[in-house]
Amino acid sequence: MSSTSSTEPAAPTRQRLIDVAIELFKRHSVAGTSLQMISDELGLTKSAIYHHFRTRDELLSAVIEPIVSEVATLVDAAEAHRNARARADHMLTGYAALAASNRQLLPLLTGDPSVVELLRTRPAWGAVVRRQMAVLAAVESGLGGQVNAAVVMSGIASAAGADYGDVGDDTLRDQLIATGRRALGLRVSRGQVTS
Repeated sequence: MSSTSSTEPAAPTRQRLIDVAIELFKRHSVAGTSLQMISDELGLTKSAIYHHFRTRDELLSAVIEPIVSEVATLVDAAEAHRNARARADHMLTGYAALAASNRQLLPLLTGDPSVVELLRTRPAWGAVVRRQMAVLAAVESGLGGQVNAAVVMSGIASAAGADYGDVGDDTLRDQLIATGRRALGLRVSRGQVTS
């Protein structure tokens, strides 16, 4: 049992709504999940949901915002490095760690059309994604760098969500980093996982 307060044991909390939404997004996609489905899953009325989120897009924003914020912090730190390879390596290692620790959520968010549309309506969020792409693409000039960056970003997000049994986050992170470094043409450490 949890040690939460018993004054409102059945009260819908913002985090419970987000957690259930994520589960339903995984099962039905973002577009395939309605606020009614979320309220049914929680056994609540839609008005109880509306107290926290007026629309599915508001709820989706609450799911995405912490991830975008973390990526923005990674991009800021990466851009502070002196050369393109160091910037890309910093971005790659941070993004791989983020993906490994959010292995169920990140794949869901990177391929859903509703998320892409939401990014269009939030210019600051779209700018974070473009900056992330630019940091990774700068290792190689031209279209080749852009393609490598896109493959690494989408590949890491997708690969993180695959079922690897009981592989821990640290092991998955290390493998994602090694694979990303090879894809970007960055140096792979001798002791780093490569198989």
